[in-house]
Amino acid sequence: MSKIILTRHGHVEGIHPWRFRGRMELPLTALGREQAALTGARIASEWQPVAIYTSPMGRCRETGEAIAKASKLASVAVLEDLNDFDYGEWQWRTNEEVRAAYPALHALWLSEPHLARPPKGEALQDLVSRTANALRYVLEQHATETVVLVGHDSVNRALMLQLLDQPLSAYWRLIHSPCGVTEIDIVAGDIEVRRVNETSHLSACNIWPAALT
Repeated sequence: MSKIILTRHGHVEGIHPWRFRGRMELPLTALGREQAALTGARIASEWQPVAIYTSPMGRCRETGEAIAKASKLASVAVLEDLNDFDYGEWQWRTNEEVRAAYPALHALWLSEPHLARPPKGEALQDLVSRTANALRYVLEQHATETVVLVGHDSVNRALMLQLLDQPLSAYWRLIHSPCGVTEIDIVAGDIEVRRVNETSHLSACNIWPAALT
């Protein structure tokens, strides 16, 4: 049996107020670092991962390193296919800015994301294809082991679409909060999702900006 513990990086600038972050390098905030440490403790308290794979973005690597430290693992491994969605010309713009500049395309992105592509960016099909490569690689390398994947909201949505055998049109239904924990078992090819986006461990955070309370 393989077990995947799927989590998202901790809080960064651009989550509140919301922006299309994509491939922009953003360090964890003080809140994000605290969330990462708490998530590391949460994972180490119940599981014994043998490896941690992260997106190449610094916010994911930093979160993964906090998890590795708690689980007494020496390092994390970067998987390029776990990189965040490429929003092209939308990157670092707010929803309001994108809606004003691309009203029809923005509306399509919110209603039928599988039919939209941000200018000079990726399509949802591209994201699903490369995250499928990452998932396949991890399962081939760890057929009977527990691993942690540290991704992004978009990446984790794409992974869950595949694990739950859902259509691309279900993309917006699968929220993944910063440092939320999802547990998936793969038993003889069968997928068993045991928890989704668990965040109770984050209630111990001491740092909560006013915008998040």
